Amino acid sequence: MRRRTLLAGLAAFGALTVAPPAHAASRRVLHVRPGDSVQAAVDRVDGPGWTIVVHPGTYREVVGIPADKAELTLRGASRDPRAAVLVYDNANGTKKPDGTTYGTAGSATFTSAAPGLTVRDLTLANDWLRADHPDITGTQAVAAYVTGDRSHFDNVHFLAHQDTLFADTTALDAFDRQYYRRCRIEGDVDFVFGRARAVFDACHFHTLQRDVTFTPKGMVFAPATARANPYGFLAVRGRITSGAEDGAYKLARPWVPSYETTAWPSLVVRDTWIGPGIDAVTPYTDMRAAYPWRTMRFREHANSGPGAVISEPENRPQLTAAEAAVHTRRTYLGDWRPYERP
Repeated sequence: MRRRTLLAGLAAFGALTVAPPAHAASRRVLHVRPGDSVQAAVDRVDGPGWTIVVHPGTYREVVGIPADKAELTLRGASRDPRAAVLVYDNANGTKKPDGTTYGTAGSATFTSAAPGLTVRDLTLANDWLRADHPDITGTQAVAAYVTGDRSHFDNVHFLAHQDTLFADTTALDAFDRQYYRRCRIEGDVDFVFGRARAVFDACHFHTLQRDVTFTPKGMVFAPATARANPYGFLAVRGRITSGAEDGAYKLARPWVPSYETTAWPSLVVRDTWIGPGIDAVTPYTDMRAAYPWRTMRFREHANSGPGAVISEPENRPQLTAAEAAVHTRRTYLGDWRPYERP
């Protein structure tokens, strides 16, 4: 399904589910309705603790939340994340008015550097399509670029193709924590990537069909964890499904950026159902020969499903029981415990 067709369907859904405001407006609550700008509401925030309520509709704009908008909550007025959609269509290679290109991070529809951010019940999407732009070779098109410690996403849909969710940190030496709960993340190439210390709790990862003849068609994860950071990505109690044929996707490959060649990518996938879209025999691959995946911190534990079958143990490193006891939400997030909220 073409992305814009999907988003049109989401907009129609939203039009049918318009609900009155959950509560009366107050000094620290802003409401955004169709025809309004989400960014304009962000710009009005003048201190910590504000809430922006986004009502059902499609908002075609780029939104950036700077670091000084701390402890901000951005949420949909409906509990269904399909009702309120924030979407745009920049890619890495899209030209800006000055003739330069946006780059990967700059292509993001939604960007946040704010500590203590909470986003819930929304869709964040980038509907740029390769087929519409054969002249552009920088095809990364990010839905959300997230930095800042204590970034919390609950019941959010992240929709794009390549590089959907850039879960990163504010600086190379920062170990910013991010928590994703009950989120749906769709894409094809490296669509969950970056160097954040991020927990994906009960999330649904979905690989898209691609009109290409080669395999793998893509990878779910591409962590770029700093060597000094003991923890990278943790996916727990989730599921991985696919719109492509069986075995067309890899679970992960390590990303060692040219600007941080000391990176030591870390990924743990545990207690997760992995569908047949993932190549069970060789679920990992290299991004560059100089940084083979076998030298990285890739581990699994207690996964199930046809994509989790261990036929060649050397290709699927597993945690021991003692190691698994360390790779938990509490260990990764420390004294910040968003999973304990009602």
